[in-house]
Amino acid sequence: MSDLSRHLPLSNRERTDESAVTGDWKEALADVVVLAEGFAPSQDDADRFLTEAGLGSSAGRPLTEVVAEIRGGRRRRIRSLVDATRALLVLAGNRPVALPPTLSGAVALYAVTRMPFERRAAVAGSTLSADDAGWSLGRGPGRTATARDILDFVLGLSDTVPGTPGGPKL
Repeated sequence: MSDLSRHLPLSNRERTDESAVTGDWKEALADVVVLAEGFAPSQDDADRFLTEAGLGSSAGRPLTEVVAEIRGGRRRRIRSLVDATRALLVLAGNRPVALPPTLSGAVALYAVTRMPFERRAAVAGSTLSADDAGWSLGRGPGRTATARDILDFVLGLSDTVPGTPGGPKL
């Protein structure tokens, strides 16, 4: 019976400090905009990023100002973070992006629950494990890939199913 309890919500699992847990994603969103600065050499690139990130009202302003506005502004939801992360990955192209594991995991978790049916079917019954970020999603046999490869798939930026090098595509 004790094995079953660990699968129940609010179970008797090990207690940890959760004082930093919040539903406000503005700090993570600001971090994504900071990362975008390194990939946006021109104001046109920055404006394109801001528009794709859903921050279009900030177009024409330097990204440093946008970061300050986000950090000092209203609460931001996970959807804003997902949109900004997707825009960042588009802006970065094939260049590596150093996303914090908590941020990439949160974005992947949100996105995997909202993928189109054919994407969900491609990974159904398996666990997507980010070998470079320490998080995993799902249940079943493991599919190991980088966090970036998983994010590219769940955000619709790539048709390559994570964990299947040279394998199936959608």
